[in-house]
Amino acid sequence: MVRMGDVVSAGSGRAQNWMGRSGRIYVLTSEPVESFALGAGELHLLARGNVVLWVGSSEDLVLDPSSRARFRLALDCADRAFRVRDAIQQSERATIAWDLEIAQAMPTSPVLRSAA
Repeated sequence: MVRMGDVVSAGSGRAQNWMGRSGRIYVLTSEPVESFALGAGELHLLARGNVVLWVGSSEDLVLDPSSRARFRLALDCADRAFRVRDAIQQSERATIAWDLEIAQAMPTSPVLRSAA
């Protein structure tokens, strides 16, 4: 759940709101495409402009050959990389990845954070 008016600091990367196909808002932290690293248990999104090319985790690359192939293609085209800020339960990862596959970057505004 998102509370309007809640602003979070951008941390090491710039934070940006993206809306998933379900309407849920996710806070994503930008990372340099050339040097981003997939962390264990983290969900990442690669995009070209505002077009999502790949959403997944390091576990997806190890366990899913089709995700690995899409990731390689996305790396060739991507000009943006993001990490999903919210803590994600293992059981939610696939649902959130599905939701973000057709996500849209939201216009520049205060970054919202999920309500606890």
